[in-house]
Amino acid sequence: MTFGAMIGWLSVYHGADLWTGLLIAAIAGGVFGLLYFVLTVTLSLSQYVAGLGITLFASRFSYYVFRLIVPTAGTPPTIVRFQPIAIPSLSTLPFIGPAFFTQTAPTYLAILIALVMVYILFRTPLGLAVRMTGENPHAAEAQGINPMKVRCGAVMHGRRIPHFVGVQQLIPDHGAGTRLDLHRAVVFPPGGRAVRCSARCSSRSSMRSSFGCKQPSMVCPTRLFLMTPYVLSIVTLAVIACRAHVPQALMQPYRRDER
Repeated sequence: MTFGAMIGWLSVYHGADLWTGLLIAAIAGGVFGLLYFVLTVTLSLSQYVAGLGITLFASRFSYYVFRLIVPTAGTPPTIVRFQPIAIPSLSTLPFIGPAFFTQTAPTYLAILIALVMVYILFRTPLGLAVRMTGENPHAAEAQGINPMKVRCGAVMHGRRIPHFVGVQQLIPDHGAGTRLDLHRAVVFPPGGRAVRCSARCSSRSSMRSSFGCKQPSMVCPTRLFLMTPYVLSIVTLAVIACRAHVPQALMQPYRRDER
């Protein structure tokens, strides 16, 4: 997400429009997803070690590239940011109106992506292929499904969405562009990658809602108010953990000749 935020912001800073910046961030996420696929699926390396290594590399590399292209200056550079779009009638509701219905277009898009991903995973043949590959890749192969292609697509798409949502978290709220210390994606329980992407999108939307709306005066302290997205993430984590179904082939390397 840090790399997506950096490359997306730099694209906008050098003349691209905001949506193009989001698209470039998503493409960058797909590239890192391909790298993660090669390390964990093709080479059968530990997912935890590979993920930690890529995270550390991407964060430090992002900072290096950013400072290389935009040296430290007295006045931080700025870009034109996404503007909130108020939904008629709903945006005037007390408290929840500004939090959920006065957001930027990428925030609404993130919620839509989460719903679409859930539908694809549980209501389409593609989702069935993804879930079958997670449960029993050899059975999926017997049905004519290529488990390697399915896993590659799932990993790349799973990396693309957090980058997309990460850069939209940067552009609306941190126009100065000097803060690349974005909140990490919430680590949800093991399961389908589409489900985890949907949960991350929902988590990003809740964070955007908290930081994007005004604190109610004399209702709660500022620190307590800013804790809202993290509390929602913990609650979501607990609820999903209770109902999570771990795929049988999770963390198991797939080799065609082995049963």
